[in-house]
Amino acid sequence: MKKFLIGLLMYFIFILLYFIQADFFNWFTIAGVGPNIFIIFILFLGLFTDNKFSICIALLTGITLDLVIGKTLGVTAIMFCLVAIIANYFDKNFSKDNKFTILIMVIGMTIICEIANYFLNIIILEIPVEIEAFSKILLIEVFYNSMLILIFYNAFLKLGAILERQFKQKNILTRYF
Repeated sequence: MKKFLIGLLMYFIFILLYFIQADFFNWFTIAGVGPNIFIIFILFLGLFTDNKFSICIALLTGITLDLVIGKTLGVTAIMFCLVAIIANYFDKNFSKDNKFTILIMVIGMTIICEIANYFLNIIILEIPVEIEAFSKILLIEVFYNSMLILIFYNAFLKLGAILERQFKQKNILTRYF
């Protein structure tokens, strides 16, 4: 029951992040490019929760985002699930206590997700390939996401520790007979 309530809370946080992304960050763009805070959110879930939970939330938020924005249904969900799976791999193999490690994870996830999303859109929507414009957008988005992680790193770790306690800690209840 606790995990279900946490799942609902994470979905409502996603909706709040959507409004922040759509309203607040439209005012603070760099050359017309804003951050992709959804990648950071799904990476956060993948690092601090278990694999099933993070993939379920990634799928649900990806489909919701596709429906709201009007993109091809499932493309964002696939990207978010990919981020969640890679984040779970990172959780098992790297430390989350180092700011530099988290920064490299965010940079890597932003690059992987945006490149995969771009090529999926090329295939599905048959848009022309524009490497120079895409590279500019990608670099600005990576910079923006990196700055957000550097600013909110401590909150990232504190909230992550709370989630990790619920999902990964083995609570052993001793019984006296």
